[in-house]
Amino acid sequence: MRVGGAGVSLAGGMLQDLWLPAVGLGAQFFVIVLEWISLSWLQAMVLAVVQGLTEFLPISSSGHLSIVSKLFFGDDAGASFTAVTQIGTELAVLIYFAGDIGRLVAVWFRGLFDARVRRTQDYRLAWYVIVGSLPIGVLGLLFQDYIRSTLRSLWITGATLIVFGVLMGLAERFGRQLRGQDRLRLRDGVLMGFAQSLALIPGVSRSGGTITAGLALGLDRPTAVRFSFLLAIPAVFAAGVSEIPHVFEPSPYGLQPTVAQMVVATVVAGVIGYAVIAWLLRFVQRHSVYLFVWYRIVLGVLLFALLGFGVVQP
Repeated sequence: MRVGGAGVSLAGGMLQDLWLPAVGLGAQFFVIVLEWISLSWLQAMVLAVVQGLTEFLPISSSGHLSIVSKLFFGDDAGASFTAVTQIGTELAVLIYFAGDIGRLVAVWFRGLFDARVRRTQDYRLAWYVIVGSLPIGVLGLLFQDYIRSTLRSLWITGATLIVFGVLMGLAERFGRQLRGQDRLRLRDGVLMGFAQSLALIPGVSRSGGTITAGLALGLDRPTAVRFSFLLAIPAVFAAGVSEIPHVFEPSPYGLQPTVAQMVVATVVAGVIGYAVIAWLLRFVQRHSVYLFVWYRIVLGVLLFALLGFGVVQP
């Protein structure tokens, strides 16, 4: 009897040893698949929409991606995800300004061999875009480790939202806004290029920095916005392409997307970004940038409150 009981116990133990790990592995696999379908894709789509809506508005797309991902998903979107989805929004710029870009590229190449072309404003404008793109490229390479980690603290994001919102308001209030695109100078390209490089810090805003600098230099609002778009193209494409290899590398900083999620998120961001470009250009023709100034300040204060009460982690 005891032998039979022992045999039954032994058989039951063997079945248990085989059955429980199998159930455990199956459950783990089910949870992983469920998270991949209902969580990771949700994250990718929400962040793509945020990127498309905020990339061209002077309110900081990287800051919004960091806030939304940490507040709702408990982790940072990651510098690589941010940089690569920006390729989609910059494709929107290429499509929207295709005529202007094609003309500038053609004039620039012709000007290399024709002295008469070098005296045109379009030739000079092409060089202003090239020169203005250098600061963010150099500083991005020098400080890429800080950009991917330390500078993504929400405390820094909150501070920059407020500080650069105030600076934008001052530029709107005291900038003379007398010069159009035909009166752009090399100094404008250089200084707006350095202002663009500040956007390596989440919360500053690439378009916010360049628009603020343009207004402070005396450019009218439409010119500052249009030149901001053109100035972004080389820098953002270079940053996005350089970050593609890092997107799928294991990293302690930020969420890790799949290839499919990255591709779809980039397309979604681009489509929404195109609509935002058209809206913003019409908006600045008739309105000041104070709407964005107050939005930045309120969001920064709210972010400090969320951090202070521990609702979101920095």
